[in-house]
Amino acid sequence: MHTKTAVIAIGGNSLISDKDNPDVPHQWDAVRETCRHLADMIEDGWTLVITHGNGPQVGFIMRRNELAAGKVHTTPLDMIVADTQGSIGYMLQQALRNELFSRDIRKPVVSVVTQVLVRKDDPAFENASKPIGGFMSEEEAREYEKEGWKVVEDAGRGWRRVVASPIPLRVIEEDAIRTLVSAGNIVIAVGGGGIPVIHNTKGELRELAGVYAVIDKDRASGLLAQQLNADLYLISTAVDKISINFNTPEQEDIDQMNTLQAKAYLDDNQFAPGSMKPKVEAVIRYLENGGKHAIVTSPEQMGEALRGEAGTHIVV
Repeated sequence: MHTKTAVIAIGGNSLISDKDNPDVPHQWDAVRETCRHLADMIEDGWTLVITHGNGPQVGFIMRRNELAAGKVHTTPLDMIVADTQGSIGYMLQQALRNELFSRDIRKPVVSVVTQVLVRKDDPAFENASKPIGGFMSEEEAREYEKEGWKVVEDAGRGWRRVVASPIPLRVIEEDAIRTLVSAGNIVIAVGGGGIPVIHNTKGELRELAGVYAVIDKDRASGLLAQQLNADLYLISTAVDKISINFNTPEQEDIDQMNTLQAKAYLDDNQFAPGSMKPKVEAVIRYLENGGKHAIVTSPEQMGEALRGEAGTHIVV
């Protein structure tokens, strides 16, 4: 029997709902609330693959590294992404398992530390532009440079580390994720866009190696939805619907659009680069590569969106 499979990409607001209180107890509150909405879907018969962001958590770990510099070794970025996949995955799998048990649903929930392949010669590596971590002096920046980071001077405010954001090509653990889903597990994967890895050639061998980069979470999630041939790709974010003319008197919410309309809005610069633009691009890529149906909505509106009563629905 074919069950409906959905890839659900959870945004940062689902993990840290109050920016003034980003501490762990408040993160647990946000995660439990998100897991109630996810459990509703599971109760309705969906098999879920859950992905998540990690931006704030990566920033916290990097800040701890800075404060502990000289006392303990620093952590490479690929390891930081792996760390956050473990910690956020743990929170999601515990909270979701508890929520399912409270409803008498016995479904295993498992997190997979996930690597995502990128091209070694992706143009993004020549134009590392995504700032991460805090500001520092030039002297401190040069020390990070020796460890393999790229550093830039940021508009007179100090120096920062910048990383590339390459295009994801393949989810390395795809087969393992598919096997787990087929066996009836709820899977948490591709956390933070996945750990970016490249193919390194050593003699006759082609080995995977981590790189200093971050992959867009929505792009990686859409790629996974495509690889798994998911019935639905749902992006849970801070707004109920996608809008054009956002934050102006002419703002117009979109109930439904196809990929041609979505591309026209992109060409018209309707979506902000660090916000809705990568989400819409990820949805288009998923739909143009065999995807069936995508929804963008807020966690609170997920149930209504699945009934066609809320959210923005995108089809081919």
